[in-house]
Amino acid sequence: MRVVIAEDSVLLREGLARLLADGGLEVVATVGDGPALVDAVSAYRPDLAIVDVRMPPTHTDEGLRAALEVRRRHPSVRILVLSQYVEERYAVELIQGSAQGIGYLLKERVAEVGEFLDAVRRVGDGGAALDPEVVAQLLGRRRRDDPLTPLTPREREVLALMAEGRSNAAIAERLVVTEGAVEKHVSSIFAKLGLPTTTADHRRVLAVLAYLRVPG
Repeated sequence: MRVVIAEDSVLLREGLARLLADGGLEVVATVGDGPALVDAVSAYRPDLAIVDVRMPPTHTDEGLRAALEVRRRHPSVRILVLSQYVEERYAVELIQGSAQGIGYLLKERVAEVGEFLDAVRRVGDGGAALDPEVVAQLLGRRRRDDPLTPLTPREREVLALMAEGRSNAAIAERLVVTEGAVEKHVSSIFAKLGLPTTTADHRRVLAVLAYLRVPG
């Protein structure tokens, strides 16, 4: 997997590059601002771009804007956004249109090396990876005629873990239940939300993310 990193902090940028290289990924370019990211993606055509939300000159949303531009110009490039804080608006904006090959993680997750690399690979392979805190906020939004109302507390737990990109086996391990029990919860969730069922795990995740991006 070929990766471009966009992060204005030289220390974090080089740390990410070393971490990914040690994990068997090829870092083809590292840049420090949004325009350089767009140029690097055009030049190197990576599989994945890892992008800081806030970059120069204003350190507000330049990274996100660049990521959206990359997605517009090069739809096949996967995007993993890193943020210092949970910024729900950015997460929702990122996954609008298509949630395939999209990730949004808090920077603190980088310290959990194994899980971080798993998330990188999952997004690079076309799956999804949303930070648990982001998922909690998205699921916790209060809506008029909230479609989540019919779900049981356990089904909400399963839905949150699915939205993070977890497999049925991983959900079963986290909740200390059988995989068969998880499959029943998943079937019930899709029935209650009116979403089509499928045997492809990543497609189920994409369907959940499609649901989550409905404006609050």
